[in-house]
Amino acid sequence: MSETILVTGHGNWVEVTLNRPDRLNSFNDEMHLALRKALETAWDAGARAVLLTGAGRGFCAGQDLGDVDPSAMKEPADLSVTIRTFYSPLIKLLREMDMPIVCAVNGVAAGAGANIALACDIVLAGESAKFIQSFANVGLVPDAGGTWALTRLLGEARAKALAMTGAPVTAAQAADWGMIWQALPDDELIDAARKLTEKLANGPTVGLGLTKAAIQAASMNTLEDQLELEAECQKQCGFSADYAEGVSAFLNKRKPNYQGR
Repeated sequence: MSETILVTGHGNWVEVTLNRPDRLNSFNDEMHLALRKALETAWDAGARAVLLTGAGRGFCAGQDLGDVDPSAMKEPADLSVTIRTFYSPLIKLLREMDMPIVCAVNGVAAGAGANIALACDIVLAGESAKFIQSFANVGLVPDAGGTWALTRLLGEARAKALAMTGAPVTAAQAADWGMIWQALPDDELIDAARKLTEKLANGPTVGLGLTKAAIQAASMNTLEDQLELEAECQKQCGFSADYAEGVSAFLNKRKPNYQGR
């Protein structure tokens, strides 16, 4: 595994750390490939939850612009290649993984770094964290799903203002606006994120994965379609060992022992 990504196993869940702290964990090609490999390996190995965070004083500053500096190139860079090769597949993967993805945002999350965090299922941020759509500062459009996530989370008015001005959003404001789940004191962030990830990993992850898929589909479905999707998801849950265990534990007044199947 590349040193740009650190992977720590915690039994049935995995902690994945962006590890280019000298560059505020900004992405180069190597880190893109290593992160995708870490997530796919965790998924294939049967992990039941993932925690994503950053090393050092920031979560992620987005793309390493030193790698796409027009002054160092003979021809203009085709930035769509980077998006289609790396960012779009990463966002799709985070959304498609049938397990909870928790993100702990420590410090700045800028550009694609902010939007990768927003693609996760539950986002916690330290009180010093800031979410910045920094694309406008260099003449770009928000990518990594930014225009999609911001509009759905905040509405068109706030999405346009943040994307066009690059104004930073504090962790507290992000929580108040519904961009993220919680803002926490910096010194409590990682412990809280680990405890939450562990709790989710030990929960009924068949149902949690289907809950994730259903909620993600809701904004694009009609009510009729969503009701039918809920019925199909509930059918799958009803056939699961997790459901049988949950009901048994409830009726017998004991703690359930979910296995994620």
